[in-house]
Amino acid sequence: MKVEARLKELGIEIPAVAKPVAAYVPAVQAEKWVYISGQLPFRQGKLEKTGKVGKEVTLEEAQVEARQCAINCIAALRSVAGDLDNVERIVKVTGFVASAPGFNDQPKVVNGASELLGQVFGEAGAHARAAVGVAELPLNACVEVELIALLK
Repeated sequence: MKVEARLKELGIEIPAVAKPVAAYVPAVQAEKWVYISGQLPFRQGKLEKTGKVGKEVTLEEAQVEARQCAINCIAALRSVAGDLDNVERIVKVTGFVASAPGFNDQPKVVNGASELLGQVFGEAGAHARAAVGVAELPLNACVEVELIALLK
């Protein structure tokens, strides 16, 4: 199944690429490689959940936010790849989780992004990954996700 058809089947609309919050571009292509800058869980230019996971934000809420980060990564990827069927593989995902003291379920949070990528890209969505707990993220976001993809 084509990626765009899968997105439609899953009821996912890919938004316009989120405007950078600092001095960078959302995605850079270097030959067949695409490097996606860290994406926050913006929805129509706003963060719905802010704060630390394990304090102001629950694990389940953070998983939903990580999923939104992945959707925003797909938007940035499509802006460079053109057609998402040009994506050969999602190679690496790094998730950053703003964590309250004692919160150590970062991998479960980032599963929100990883599982979505698997649903959208199938086997080509299986990737290497890091899930990192951090003290702070830009704009008090609870999660940020970046990825590296390989084009056909």
